[in-house]
Amino acid sequence: MAAWGERLAGVRGVLLDISGVLYDGGEGGGAPIAGSVEAVARLKRSRLKVRFCTNESQKSRGRLVALLRQLGYDISEGEVTAPAPAACRILRERGLRPHLLVHDGVRSEFAQVDTSNPNCVVIADAGESFSYQNMNKAFQVLMELDNPVLISLGRGRYYKETSALMLDVGAYMKALEYACGIEAEVVGKPSPEFFESALQQMGVEAHQAVMIGDDIVGDVGGAQRCGMRALQVRTGKFRPSDEHHPEVKADGYVDNLAEAVDLLLQYADK
Repeated sequence: MAAWGERLAGVRGVLLDISGVLYDGGEGGGAPIAGSVEAVARLKRSRLKVRFCTNESQKSRGRLVALLRQLGYDISEGEVTAPAPAACRILRERGLRPHLLVHDGVRSEFAQVDTSNPNCVVIADAGESFSYQNMNKAFQVLMELDNPVLISLGRGRYYKETSALMLDVGAYMKALEYACGIEAEVVGKPSPEFFESALQQMGVEAHQAVMIGDDIVGDVGGAQRCGMRALQVRTGKFRPSDEHHPEVKADGYVDNLAEAVDLLLQYADK
C-alpha cells in the first residue's frame, strides 16, 4: 500500500458511518466505541468538513441523534444523512403509497406519507416485526401489483450490537426479491445516489472525501464506486476476512475511529 500521506492527500471532507464506528447498539441504547467521542470532537475542531452517513432504520433520525448526544457526541439532525427521510422524498416525488414493513421506532418518519391503497412496499430493519405473517403480507402486496416496486432502506447483511451480530434488512429484501422475481431499489448505502446526496450536503467533491465505516461492502465498496476513498475500522461488524475480500480493498485499515482521525489530522488537506 502507498504511504498514508499519499492515500489521504487532498482530503477535505469526512463521511462517518455511525453503527459500529461511533457506537454499538444494544441494551439501554448501546455503548460508545472507545475513543470515538473524542475522535469526533477532534475532527470537528479541525478544518475538515464532517458529515454522518448511516443506514440506521430502526430509529428515526431524531431518536438516533438524541441517543448519540446522550452517549457524549456533539451531533445534530442536520448533520446526518439517513435513508428514511430520503425514501420519503422519493415516495412523494413518484406518487408512491407504501405498505410499510418497518420498525415501530422509524414509523414516525413516514407520518406525512399516504399509505392508503399501497402501490409499493418499503422494507427496513424491522427487527422482531420480521414475522412470517408480516413478510407474507409484503409479498402479497407486491404480487398484486402490475408493476411491483420494492424499496429497501439499505441492504446490509448483518450489524453488531454489544451482545452479538444481528441479521439486517438485506436478507429479508433478498427473500422478497426472490419470491416476487423483482429487484429492489436500495435507498441508503451502498447506493451511489445516497453517497452523492451526503457529499452535496457536505459541499465537497467525491475525490476530496473519505468514508470511514465498518462494512467492507456497504461503506467501503459503495464509497469507492462513487470516486471516494474509504477506510475500514476494525470495530463493529468488521471481520478479519474483510482485509482479504475478493472484490473490495479499502484504502486503509485502522483499529478504530481514533486511529483514523490521528492519520487524517496528520496527512489530510495537505
